[in-house]
Amino acid sequence: MKKKIAILGSTGSIGKTLIEIIKKNKKNFDIVLLTADKNYKELLKQAEYFKVKNLIITNEKSFRDLKKKKLSKINIFNNYNSFNNIFKKKIDYVMSSISGIDGLEPTLKIIKHTKKIAIANKEAIICGWHLIKKDLKKNKTTFVPVDSEHFSIFYALKGNKISNIEKIYLTASGGPLNNVPKIKFKNVKISEAIKHPNWKMGKKISIDSATMMNKVFEIIEAKKIFNLKYDQLDILVHPSSYVHAIIKFNDGMIKIIAHDTNMKIPIFNSLYYNKTNKIKIDQLNIKKLNFPNFKKVDINKFPSIKLIKKFKNQETLLETIIVLANDELVNLFLLKKLDFTDIDIFLQRLINMKEIINLSQKNPGNIESIRDINELIKKKINKLLN
Repeated sequence: MKKKIAILGSTGSIGKTLIEIIKKNKKNFDIVLLTADKNYKELLKQAEYFKVKNLIITNEKSFRDLKKKKLSKINIFNNYNSFNNIFKKKIDYVMSSISGIDGLEPTLKIIKHTKKIAIANKEAIICGWHLIKKDLKKNKTTFVPVDSEHFSIFYALKGNKISNIEKIYLTASGGPLNNVPKIKFKNVKISEAIKHPNWKMGKKISIDSATMMNKVFEIIEAKKIFNLKYDQLDILVHPSSYVHAIIKFNDGMIKIIAHDTNMKIPIFNSLYYNKTNKIKIDQLNIKKLNFPNFKKVDINKFPSIKLIKKFKNQETLLETIIVLANDELVNLFLLKKLDFTDIDIFLQRLINMKEIINLSQKNPGNIESIRDINELIKKKINKLLN
């Protein structure tokens, strides 16, 4: 029987990788829904190849352009309220890979419609984990993390209890600026900041890798997903990105989880988890295992890492504020309205404002309150810039 699946963000890098995996066993899948923001041409190409009957395109202009094609066999929607019309009963699998905070709402709305959800959206997990966790439990939906680090932890913990963990180390390549002196950071160009040495990623996450903010986010994610304390988590720079996580257990045993720098591996496993399907990947890389070159992060060079010390184990809005502020500041850098080093400078100024300090101490709220905070932060950043 064919597995019924949906892909939120099918034209992004994660979505495209999943599409390529499914192509190899096309006969085993029925794609019920594909979604995108602007790239309706790629979306339509995917839909025609897999004979998908439902598409959501959220950008108004792209939606109108797609509607002009008058596709009789495809239902075209403009927002996620259409889920109730599309899904008559629970499907087998959803990949949630819409980038940024825009991915939170559709993730929450689709949980009740699927037996399993794989989430590749850092912002959704950080800002809305308290909401996601509640809906997962309520709807008995299985969750699988897709980030290579978090999937590695998830995979390694099979048969182990969280209470047995002493420490988890997430690895970081050091990003595109790992070998660039700090003195040159101010003049870093967009083309330099997005040129990741190991991974092919979107611009936003590539910038986060260059500032190492992505590792701050991954620490927050790991704390939330696995119900850990912040002092149980740490970061090691590992330039080859072959090892993704190291788990030290209370009994003295250590697990090192490694795989090729290829997102096909966690995505494939999120789809076929606990199945016997095989994926063709390169042979064991002995050279990379022999020379992992682990080292501590230089926090003077990457000051974003210092933010982790500010986090409390209890739920507050500080993590959400940092995610939303970073989103806006990275966007301004990509628009060439900020220098590279300004991302950290303005983030620090923002979180030290009295109003933001007071807000950051509050408990996370519903999705409407997160939207309100997002708008407030954009206004505050705009005011700081002016």
